[in-house]
Amino acid sequence: MLDVLRNPTYRRLFTAQVVALIGTGLLTIALGLLAFDLAGGDAGIVLGIALTIKMLAYVGVAPVVSALTSRVPRKLLLVSSDVLRAAVAISLPFVTEAWQIYVLIFVLQAASATFTPAFQALIPDVLAKESEYTRALSLSRLAYDLESLLSPILAAALLTVISYHSLFVGTALGFIGSAALVISAVLPTMKPPAVTPFVDRLTRGARAFWRTPQLRALLAMNLVVAAATAMVIVNTVILVQNNLGRTQIDFAITLASYGFGSMVVALGLPRVLDRYPDRRVMLAGSAILPVGLVAVALLALAPASLPTWWGVLVVWFVLGAATSLILTPSARLLRRYSDDTTRPAVFAAQFSLSHACFIITYPLAGILGATLGLTPTALILAAIAGIAGITAARSWTKPVPTGANSTPPLTAPPASP
Repeated sequence: MLDVLRNPTYRRLFTAQVVALIGTGLLTIALGLLAFDLAGGDAGIVLGIALTIKMLAYVGVAPVVSALTSRVPRKLLLVSSDVLRAAVAISLPFVTEAWQIYVLIFVLQAASATFTPAFQALIPDVLAKESEYTRALSLSRLAYDLESLLSPILAAALLTVISYHSLFVGTALGFIGSAALVISAVLPTMKPPAVTPFVDRLTRGARAFWRTPQLRALLAMNLVVAAATAMVIVNTVILVQNNLGRTQIDFAITLASYGFGSMVVALGLPRVLDRYPDRRVMLAGSAILPVGLVAVALLALAPASLPTWWGVLVVWFVLGAATSLILTPSARLLRRYSDDTTRPAVFAAQFSLSHACFIITYPLAGILGATLGLTPTALILAAIAGIAGITAARSWTKPVPTGANSTPPLTAPPASP
């Protein structure tokens, strides 16, 4: 998997991704502490609003920016996004009111909604071979999982010698480092897109999803992932500390088990995808996640005991692994069913539509968990995931031929199911 790092351009871009992820991880910790400083016991409300603003920025900004910047050089777009994110991060320690956090978070996440799809759409042009691209996707997934595990540890270590305000400086340095690495990379020449009306550019990615059965299936699988992830992110602390009476450390261990499952799959998936088609692998993940949520519902009913605790760790590992079965290969579909002119719009549409699913499932997991309890909540989310998984299987009824790199332009007839 590390062979792809021999490509100097990809090596710089991947390093830029890792550096930016570290900065983002520090930001998550520092933002929570800042919210507590400003709002005390209402910090959860501040963070909840900030996370909602983040998702709204992701959903609304990505396709608009993709349409507006279709002719902007990619290096300029990426570097300017990083510089803007750094400027926002360095401004956060100076806020004195919660509304200022909301404004700055919207600007920062709008910049991220600009950077991330453009960055993701660039990698297929850097790594033209599908086998190399697959390994790059696994490496990227591994980076995300490692960040979620290591950033809190790094932040805790730094907080023993500096104040949390200084973590924002670390975040800004991460984004500046990312910008510097992008500047140093020699990027492929972008083919100038045809001049088309703004509305056409704005809806190009969404129309690609609608016209292509495999991408419609991916949209349904995004909802499968969102249902399971929402249960994990929102209600793990309730299950572990309230229902089972475990400690905060055990809560962290449970989330680590979820991340470890994702990492194990990310490491092994390139070889699996060399032997099995994307459809089989991704639909397997879509089948496992609803079953895993049913297992969560049963664990929520079980008595607090050591076997139940071990059962939670196993189920969370499986949920992480199944999530990676869907997410890691998903960019292969975006690459395959786009070309040089439509790829940025398709990646932006995936970024926006996938996060739109979380706007549905996050509130459901929180509100239903508080009002109905964890077992009904897990069963309702399992039903949503199951219906979405069946929809994906029915939409994607024919395996994709191995080695097919792209489809005709968006104006061509839709691919056969």
